[in-house]
Amino acid sequence: LKDDSFIYLVLYVDDMLIAAKKKYDIQKLKGLLSAEFEMKDLGAAWKILRMEIIRDRERRKLFLSQRSYIQKVLARFGMSSSKPIDTPSAANIHLTAMFAPQSEEEKEYMSRYLRGTSDVGLIYGGDTQCSVTGYSDSDYAGDVDTSISMTVYVFTLGGSVVSWKATLQPTVTLSTTEAEYMALTEAAKEGIWLKGLPLVISSRTREIDR
Repeated sequence: LKDDSFIYLVLYVDDMLIAAKKKYDIQKLKGLLSAEFEMKDLGAAWKILRMEIIRDRERRKLFLSQRSYIQKVLARFGMSSSKPIDTPSAANIHLTAMFAPQSEEEKEYMSRYLRGTSDVGLIYGGDTQCSVTGYSDSDYAGDVDTSISMTVYVFTLGGSVVSWKATLQPTVTLSTTEAEYMALTEAAKEGIWLKGLPLVISSRTREIDR
C-alpha cells in the first residue's frame, strides 16, 4: 500500500482471513472480492481451522486455542469426565512402537492429558520488538525402534511462537554432532524462508541459537 504496509489474505479452501493496518483497507478489499465472487462476510474472525481466536484489545493480545475441538474429541470417545493431568509421561521416557497406547487404561491416560491441557494455547502481541529468534536442537538416536535422531526447531516473532517443527531425521546419524548439524540445517532453511516474508524486518533478524 502507499504507506508501505501490507494487506494479508489467508485462504484455505473456502475459509478466508484478511488482515491489514487499517480497517478501511480491509473493507475495500472485501468489496473488490465480493464484486467478483460469491462471498459471505462473517465479520471479525473468531475461529479458523478449528482454532478459536480470542482477543484482549486492552492488552493488544490474541490468544489461539483448540479447546472446543479437544472437548469434541473427548466427547466423541466418551472421555469428557476424565480426571485432568498436565503431562503425558515423564520427559526422560523413550517408548517403542510396541508400547504405544493400546489398552483402554492407556487411552484413558492420554485423554486425561488432553483434558488437562485443553486451555493451553498461543499468545500473540504485546511485544514492541518485532524481531525473529530461532532455536534448534536434536535428540540423538531418540527413536528406540530405528535409532533415528529427532530434529526440533522453533521460531518466535516478538516473543510469540510463529513456526515450529519436531520430526524424525531422514537418515541414521553417526554422532551427536551430525544430528545437531542436520537439525540446524532444517532450522536455517526455515529461517531463510521467514526472513523473506514482508512482515520480517531483516535488520532485526537474530541469529539462530542452539
